[in-house]
Amino acid sequence: MNHHSGYHTNNSDYKASHEMMTLLDDVRLVRNHAYINGKWQCGEHFHAVENPANNQTIGYISMLSEQQIDDAIESADQAFHPWRKLSVDQRAEYLMNWYYAILESKQDLAHLMVVEQGKTLAEALGEIEYGASFVRWFAEEARRSYGQTIPSHIQNAQLSTLREPIGVAALITPWNFPNAMITRKAAAALAIGCPVVIKPASDTPFSALALAELVDRCGFPAGVFNVVTGDAAMISKQLCSATQVKALSFTGSTAVGKRLLKQAAETVKKCSMELGGNAPFIVLDDMDIEQAVDAAIDAKFQTSGQDCLAANRIFVPRRHYEAFLTKFAESMKQIVVGNGLDPKVTLGPLISVNAAKNATRLVNDAIEKGARVIAQYQGHLSGPNFFAPTLLADVTPDMAVYREENFCPIAGVLPYDDLEQVIDMSNETEYGLAAYVYGHNIHDIWRCMRGLEFGMVSVNSVKMTGGPIPFGGVKQSGLGREGSCHGFDEFSEIKYCCLGQLPTASGS
Repeated sequence: MNHHSGYHTNNSDYKASHEMMTLLDDVRLVRNHAYINGKWQCGEHFHAVENPANNQTIGYISMLSEQQIDDAIESADQAFHPWRKLSVDQRAEYLMNWYYAILESKQDLAHLMVVEQGKTLAEALGEIEYGASFVRWFAEEARRSYGQTIPSHIQNAQLSTLREPIGVAALITPWNFPNAMITRKAAAALAIGCPVVIKPASDTPFSALALAELVDRCGFPAGVFNVVTGDAAMISKQLCSATQVKALSFTGSTAVGKRLLKQAAETVKKCSMELGGNAPFIVLDDMDIEQAVDAAIDAKFQTSGQDCLAANRIFVPRRHYEAFLTKFAESMKQIVVGNGLDPKVTLGPLISVNAAKNATRLVNDAIEKGARVIAQYQGHLSGPNFFAPTLLADVTPDMAVYREENFCPIAGVLPYDDLEQVIDMSNETEYGLAAYVYGHNIHDIWRCMRGLEFGMVSVNSVKMTGGPIPFGGVKQSGLGREGSCHGFDEFSEIKYCCLGQLPTASGS
């Protein structure tokens, strides 16, 4: 591996940056080795991780070999039977200890996230608490992973089902929510009895390794929780081809999800996929415009727009259209772009220079095809990863900003004339993750709730997720659900049992 590719072999380069170390009270949370079989393991090479706010190196992570990935899979496989044999209360106790450890370290975990991911400190703190909530939820919900008794159609037989853990679970997680996407998957798998091998995004590995450090402190059995780092394509291929891995859970782009599904097909794994989104935000005719604008801004600009739930297409009744645009432009003046560590900042950088270039492409394409730029952030942008929040009007279906998942702070708005039209336009996408509806008329709301082809529809609320809800999409937005009682489905199988009664022995 060449130095110019971002890989290093010099041991003096391994330490985290002074910036990151001074931000944390507990510097032991900063780990750059992988966590395998209860031990920290170093790769032959290291890879630099940068702060997207200033493109400065914050630390280095191990690039594991194929053999080390195999070792992680094998250690998880060896841990499976002892872990599943623990009582549900014993597994829940481990998880609850992890939950409290996360909350006790939430300030440090949030600072770590801001430096490697770029989101604001307030958003990062919110994610740590949100991520921890899944650990508690599944620790408690595991006690209710019931089977069923089936009225028997067979003479002298008792019929029933029970839920069995599937085995080793591979979890491949994204950079936009580097804490919560791990806890939402891992807590469900661990609670039901499955060891995990986690591959975090290379842009944001330190959040995952900090979670592993807390797992280690909580005394989890060796092999139950593993975090591997290195070349994403190599690791994904090995996880998909390993026969010991029985379940694969992935959050990321639809394109990558399709490749993983093909690779996992060879070993017929149980796959759950949380993929792309193209969320419509529908303002109904009776909605207060100021309230609708406030909600649309929250739904669009959370995580700098780098959120699969972010509002991608904003539909406004034609008679309210210009008033909505005027109010939206006025409200955008409250946005402050900058380094997420600054308490005044409300919107951080994009994850990379390429992400910012893609945002520019989307705006240019829209302008060429007739969109109007109504407002654009006029403040100072302190680096190449930053992109000025932009409000576009007169967006049309032939524009890339309408068709594609933006993952950037571009708000595209367009008018509509009747409810059936806007429902049809909302559905004209390969994606089907989330949709927002704002209004008061229950008949119109009901038509939207039933007519929108999305896995999740939120009415009059930007906040829609959490431990109790089944998170997931339809169409090419994914397979399966995360969270709720359905979160166990991805890491377990239903076993049917038929208990017949033998005839009484003669003469007895």
